[in-house]
Amino acid sequence: MERRLDHASWDRLFARSAETGRPLQARLREMVVGAVAEGWLRPGMTLPSSREMAQTLGVARNTVLLAYQQLVDEEVLESRERSGYFVRVNHRPATVADGHGPPTPDAVDDWPRRLAAHPSAQRNIAKPAGWLACPYPFLYGQFDPALFPINDWRECARQALSVLEIHGWAADLIDGDDPELVEQIRTRVLPRRGIWAAADEIMVTLGAQQALYILAELLVRPDTAVGIEEPGYPDARNIFALKTRDLRPLPIDGGGVLPEGVPPDCRLLFLTPSRQCPTGARLSRERRRRLLDMAQERDLLLIEDDYESNFGLSSAASAAMRGMDQSGRVLYVGSLSKTLAPGLRLGYIVAPAGLMREARALRRLMLRHAPTNNQRALALFFALGHFDRLLRRKVGVVEERAGLMRAALTRHLPAFDVSYGAGGSSVWVEGPAWLDAQALAEAAGSAGVLIEPGEVFFMGEAPPRHYFRLGFSSIPSSRIEPGIVALARVVRAMT
Repeated sequence: MERRLDHASWDRLFARSAETGRPLQARLREMVVGAVAEGWLRPGMTLPSSREMAQTLGVARNTVLLAYQQLVDEEVLESRERSGYFVRVNHRPATVADGHGPPTPDAVDDWPRRLAAHPSAQRNIAKPAGWLACPYPFLYGQFDPALFPINDWRECARQALSVLEIHGWAADLIDGDDPELVEQIRTRVLPRRGIWAAADEIMVTLGAQQALYILAELLVRPDTAVGIEEPGYPDARNIFALKTRDLRPLPIDGGGVLPEGVPPDCRLLFLTPSRQCPTGARLSRERRRRLLDMAQERDLLLIEDDYESNFGLSSAASAAMRGMDQSGRVLYVGSLSKTLAPGLRLGYIVAPAGLMREARALRRLMLRHAPTNNQRALALFFALGHFDRLLRRKVGVVEERAGLMRAALTRHLPAFDVSYGAGGSSVWVEGPAWLDAQALAEAAGSAGVLIEPGEVFFMGEAPPRHYFRLGFSSIPSSRIEPGIVALARVVRAMT
């Protein structure tokens, strides 16, 4: 006799999809497909009637009918006249092959000995799960739903799915990129930074992070001395640390990297000249020129991470170092998703064509190329003027939030030394010497305030603990001062 799922079981299965935020009909389809795939429903079993299912789940009967009919069209269910809906007898969900169950937990228990590297042991920036629900998320580089251009992106995504566009991006490009996106980068993005490049000098990556990994893989040997800003970008430090045992700290001040502090035996420098990470300092044109001359004299390569240039495009903004480079020694890394949405994961490298040939060959071994449907949608986003409009809006919002942040910190945390830098969506804060920023972050988190302790940005084994970073790309303007007030209250409680 057929054993049917009871009402409570359907309730539990339906509740699993509640957090996705998808429409009810999609959740219903997902529930049934999941029940079939997991063996709750077997071929030939009948489903509750649309009326019964609607009453069980508290949804409209038409919603259930539409979901059932869609599953019939997708050959998951079949409809039998005057009998109801059944799991198709010839439906074959993915199952574990006979005799090949999951391995026992201790089947392989010596992973530390087997692994060639232990990246999980590295110090990294941490973002708490569920941060978006926090009232005062002062986190850097995160998504702000209020600023995402939903209608514009939907238009481009829909257009990218037209028959004509699909013919343009659906083929395997092997080691290539969508030529339309490359052209938009070449003609619309790079000239803003004073960079002129040929198409064969540009390669699209899965975010700036993959760009850095590829460059490290190609250019860094175990004995290569690599200079990293101190404090500096932890992910870059960790990437290079996987390739070399010789990382050198590059001293910085309020004007960025000190050229005279570059060790003479460095072969590669990682720099964030437009907005130093994490202090926000902008490298002066005079220092840029000195570093470029040094690269020529010492046979150095410079990796320029221009991670947040879009937020500082004022008339006073300096051109990228790549635009000043006459010898091909500056390898430029940019982000396309930083402005739109971090989850898009699209960035690019600009470098001499000879290096780009090897970079494309290496990327092919990793993942061939970034998804071309997203590349084409973003190309359309540029071509239709949406990116320029979004940029103007975001620059205005970021400037407004920066002003509010400055006023709130001056008013409520006057004893703290704050580096604002030029443009950008974060500030670097130096607290009193007694402050433990990690303890502050934990106490502030309990009060709904999320901050980023600064010790992860330092290279040494005993980094200073009284620094922290406050981002304001994802917190509404109206919450900035209340959030700083709450943070100041926590600081007072710690004194």
